[in-house]
Amino acid sequence: MLGKAEKPEFDHAGSILYYQVTDIRAAHAELTGKGVKFEDRPHVVAPLGPNDLWMTFCHDSEGNLLALTAELPR
Repeated sequence: MLGKAEKPEFDHAGSILYYQVTDIRAAHAELTGKGVKFEDRPHVVAPLGPNDLWMTFCHDSEGNLLALTAELPR
């Protein structure tokens, strides 16, 4: 999935990369434990039928915005 930055401070040349994971809470916890600084905690961004779309955002070492995403049952 590709998307445009929603905040002006993230509107620069580059793309937001979204990594789909099975367990977003576990991935967030593991990466946080390895020193990754997230902008937020995993949260619901949209309902998708019987599932919810969850996301959380962080930056790589060059300042590019990355996201973890998962579809989880309600």
